[in-house]
Amino acid sequence: MIVHLDMDAFFASVEQLDDPDLRGKPVIIGGGSRGVVSTASYEARVFGVRSAMPIATARTLCPQGVFVRGRMRRYAELSRRIMAALRDFSPLVEPASVDEAYLDAAGLERLFGPPEQLLPAIKARVADVTGGLTCSVGAAPVKFLAKICSEVNKPDGIFILPPDQVDAFLLPLAVERLPGVGKRMARDLHALGISRVEHLRRYSPQFMERRFGKWGLELLRRAHGIDPRPVSPEHVAKSESAETTFAEDTRDRAFLEKKLLGHAERVGVSLRRHGWQGRTITLKIKFADFRQITRSRTLPDPTCATQTIFETACDLLRNEPLPQPVRLVGLGVSSFESPPPQQALLPGLPPAGPHDPQEEARRLRLDKALDSLRQKFGTQAVQRGRLFTPPDQTDAAE
Repeated sequence: MIVHLDMDAFFASVEQLDDPDLRGKPVIIGGGSRGVVSTASYEARVFGVRSAMPIATARTLCPQGVFVRGRMRRYAELSRRIMAALRDFSPLVEPASVDEAYLDAAGLERLFGPPEQLLPAIKARVADVTGGLTCSVGAAPVKFLAKICSEVNKPDGIFILPPDQVDAFLLPLAVERLPGVGKRMARDLHALGISRVEHLRRYSPQFMERRFGKWGLELLRRAHGIDPRPVSPEHVAKSESAETTFAEDTRDRAFLEKKLLGHAERVGVSLRRHGWQGRTITLKIKFADFRQITRSRTLPDPTCATQTIFETACDLLRNEPLPQPVRLVGLGVSSFESPPPQQALLPGLPPAGPHDPQEEARRLRLDKALDSLRQKFGTQAVQRGRLFTPPDQTDAAE
């Protein structure tokens, strides 16, 4: 058995936990007038509010909603408690996001009893370490089915799928229930007369690969209940990114560069905290008409230096003509690698990236000094001059 745990409306539930006045009210997490909904409480979902919905739409559907910007530091703190609680049951825990995780339950029966006893014990432990938050838990023979099972009895539910009942559970499912099937894929499948999993099984691997490529073969395997992926505790993120939707569209390049510096700061801090370095810097721009572009550059050597990330993103921005005002700008770092060997910083070696090794080393020393000060005195204790905004001024971005 593999167990999948999914916290119930996590961000909104945390806000309701910390502020009793919000309990029972439609809480919607998302900042500004033009951002998107991160999470909505179940009271808000009654009105049709959903994650990834534009804030403006959420306000129309639920004008009485309580809109909260969210506190990622607080959510991350509770997430760490949840993952630690799961490791009390098994060392094989794979965080899938800040509010969900997989756990390999093989061999746990002798310690905690069968799944009918294990899953309630997990839920009780999570509630204890979080101060009362609820979660939904599913158990199944493979990962993708465990994820589906955790959704069956949401919120605060349990669903266990025994191996001998996989076909009875899987065949009548709508194809949209399979993880990885989005709106476009569902539309293509429906055009072929495939609306349920049982319809998928009628097609050959050759047809599915010809029609949908490698993903078609993976989809067919899932239609047969096959998912060989193990629970991997050493899960490594593939990228780190940050973005901002502005209150007003803009062509002001100085403003856009300031935002990119803030994003580079956030991404750099996260990379250094986790010990990651990336080679590929990606700029993301969304224009006023919602057209979106990305531009990437791969560096010769991996980096986690804020200034290097920022300068690369700015160079990508300068190469773009900006035919329309910009609605959103973001940057990301990917292609993670181990840090370069220390020898690369020795004097006399040629530059390995956009800056010489000594300059890169200097930047990292500065970053680590700033990281240390912020950890000790708070995130606002020290700021880069270009990011400083006097207290009596308000920023144009949300």
